[in-house]
Amino acid sequence: MEPLVTTPIHLRRHGHDDLPTIRQTLLDIHADAYAADMSEFDERFPWFVDHWGSHPDYACVIGYDGEAPVGFAYGAPAAVGREWWREHLADAPADDSTFSFSELMVRPAWRGMGVAEQLHDALLTDRPEALVVLLVDPDHPKVQALYERWGYRRIGNRQPFPDSPNFAVMLRDVATP
Repeated sequence: MEPLVTTPIHLRRHGHDDLPTIRQTLLDIHADAYAADMSEFDERFPWFVDHWGSHPDYACVIGYDGEAPVGFAYGAPAAVGREWWREHLADAPADDSTFSFSELMVRPAWRGMGVAEQLHDALLTDRPEALVVLLVDPDHPKVQALYERWGYRRIGNRQPFPDSPNFAVMLRDVATP
């Protein structure tokens, strides 16, 4: 495989208290990222931003090319016993603390340049949890393959809402490089 061209971006970290300031930036990036393929489920994105942002330990990284916001990644620690992986593993790991990686989005003009990986890695840097879990729409096999290259493994499926896709549940150790 040919090495990925990496575009350096400036990363800014945000938390729960920053949501009022960054909310519109997240919505704008989402609108651009899904401009050609917005489903009814995707139209509920503002609700998801508010839901995740309300978590006191919400973490978000936004990447900038100059002053232009080009992508973001966010999530929050999972509630103990309600982690997305629980129903798919017979035995829980000794340390089952989990970070729920909710969103990773890059504007189309910056895709394929390593921005997604920079955002992903920055969000997970220094996380105290042992595991990270995420959901991927199986209708996007390239996205699932990207996460597999980053060390995730598919462990099952989950449909969190009646109108959502039946997502692939993917899990890895936070410390996996």
